Amino acid sequence: MAACCGPTRPGGSDVRATSLDPADGDAPATRSTGDGRPGLDVVAVPGGVFRMGTDDPRGYPDDGEGPVHEVELSAFSIGAHTVTNDQFASFVDATGHVTTAEEFGNSFVFAGLLPDDFPPTRAVAAAPWWREVLGADWRHPEGPHSDQADRGDHPVVHVSWLDAVAFTAWSGTRLPTEAEWEHAARGGLDGHHFPWGDEREPDGEHRMNVFQGSFPGDDTGDDGWVGTCPVGTFRPNGYGLHEVTGNVWEWCADWFSPDAYRHARRRSPTGPSSGQARVMRGGSYLCHDSYCWRYRVDSRSANTPDSTAGNIGFRVVAAD
Repeated sequence: MAACCGPTRPGGSDVRATSLDPADGDAPATRSTGDGRPGLDVVAVPGGVFRMGTDDPRGYPDDGEGPVHEVELSAFSIGAHTVTNDQFASFVDATGHVTTAEEFGNSFVFAGLLPDDFPPTRAVAAAPWWREVLGADWRHPEGPHSDQADRGDHPVVHVSWLDAVAFTAWSGTRLPTEAEWEHAARGGLDGHHFPWGDEREPDGEHRMNVFQGSFPGDDTGDDGWVGTCPVGTFRPNGYGLHEVTGNVWEWCADWFSPDAYRHARRRSPTGPSSGQARVMRGGSYLCHDSYCWRYRVDSRSANTPDSTAGNIGFRVVAAD
């Protein structure tokens, strides 16, 4: 898949369903339960039929973004934001979970976030801005010299699909299906690239955290952020979800296939029965329209279940 989506690696908590009025500008605050597990605030998404995908010729045919097709879903509840570092820390403290990046002893970091004097490390051949950094993991987003002490409310990153599933097993949640993710991300606004329409920055207003400037060498941070931003930074969509485009890629439950939409069932599709990579949605702070126009609700990408990078996280769905 595209290198903007992260390199491919070689070789029960209190979940409260909250109905948020689309006119309300704020999602509910996260609370903690008495047993130390985080209260994962979720918002209610109505069931119904929506049009999934895009046939926009500017898209990526190899990603299987089309054809546009109708999907019918039952109501469900999904995280108002991605899982944060503080929430993931509660999980690790309770279970002793060792993440995939920690097992491998390394993960991939965007070179623009490394110090100028950072020692040379292996880069991805097709995308030299991705550097393999020893000791990079969720606790150390840019490597051993870094930490997330002041990033407790930022999305957890350097988590594999396997890590995300382990978190859901502990928290009594699950990952969203790809169809659920897109329906929720659209926020009730069908047929558009973004939760607010088709213009990336309407009236000059930044509504998501993506790469600003000249990629990959100069991120101006015009949207307010270089790297991840705290969850809830940008206004929510019509269903109360924050940062469904930009910030971090989000793992979904489905196996990935570029032909998935051509063979999907109409009612509650769950993707192919097998595959080599899992679906990711939403784009990240590294997406830039010069090479990766994937910061859209109708774009899709994928990576192997054990892959990790500094721009991949996840949000959860309340278990049925």
